[in-house]
Amino acid sequence: MKLTKYEGNPILKPNKKNQWENYCVLNPAVIYDEKLQKFVMLYRAAGDDLEHYIYLGLALSEDGIHFERQSDEPNFAPIVDSEDGGGVEDPRLIKMGDWYYLTYASRPYAPGRYWLDEPKPWFNPPKDGPTFLSWNNTVTYLAITQDFKTYKRLGRITDTRDDDRDVYIFPEKINGKYYRISRPMFACGEGYPNKNAAIWISDSNDLMEWNSRRLLMEGKYWWESKKIGGSCPPIKTEYGWFMIMHGVSKEDDTYRVGAILMDLNNPDKIIARTKEPIMVPEFDFETKGVYNGCVFPTGNVVKDGILYVYYGAADTYVCVATCNFNELLTDMLQEAE
Repeated sequence: MKLTKYEGNPILKPNKKNQWENYCVLNPAVIYDEKLQKFVMLYRAAGDDLEHYIYLGLALSEDGIHFERQSDEPNFAPIVDSEDGGGVEDPRLIKMGDWYYLTYASRPYAPGRYWLDEPKPWFNPPKDGPTFLSWNNTVTYLAITQDFKTYKRLGRITDTRDDDRDVYIFPEKINGKYYRISRPMFACGEGYPNKNAAIWISDSNDLMEWNSRRLLMEGKYWWESKKIGGSCPPIKTEYGWFMIMHGVSKEDDTYRVGAILMDLNNPDKIIARTKEPIMVPEFDFETKGVYNGCVFPTGNVVKDGILYVYYGAADTYVCVATCNFNELLTDMLQEAE
């Protein structure tokens, strides 16, 4: 079964009147707020400035399709002279209790127009400073909020050395522990059980210290031959933890989308896995942009039996695709038999 893309995609485009989001909007975190009775979206955005600072904007929707921006200002922004000063990227959202937990990737310096082969004169780390400043790699940070107006930044939850950006937390404890999905870019090759960048799982007692990282899965099929990574926070079902993931092929560097089911009590165990992608780039707004050939989900919601999957298209737009959730789960379980 494949996801059905909304015929009116993209559902969010760059806003030319706001400099901080006039070039690209992409990779949104989306969650359904029961109190508001609305879909809440935090979307990644950046302008056409040379430094390419990255921000998060806020948009709301009653139907999960038509979103309205809530401000002409960023909802969540980098603190330029701090450790996450380069931008706040690729958000993921979960809710536990009365709090929303936001994971986001960041780096010490703004990345510049990374899609172009051009010098970056603003990137000038101290020559005798920490090595990671020269790498400018991403790490993942954690913040919490109750109202999407004020946030408490809690600090980083991944290793500086691993360029770890596809990171998010399970929406509830399992056997008394928190669980986390990550994709450490450099944890592969010699000395590792996986040849290419893959999906890892960890547990923690306090959400901040994660000391038991284990390989969950690596690329297996043709569309995952270069690397794989987690995409959307897991959804609890009667069959197991459902999770959207992505794969990149060596042949064409294209991002495609798949899904897995993990055991409810032992998420290290994979019950089912899609052998073929359930979504691929096909339209111009997915094949031509900042990154050509990319559908990259970062948010999912189940509402009235429908799975909504929100994704960045070509690193330029925000789009949505849907399906009957139970039918997708049934197909996955039948394929696994």
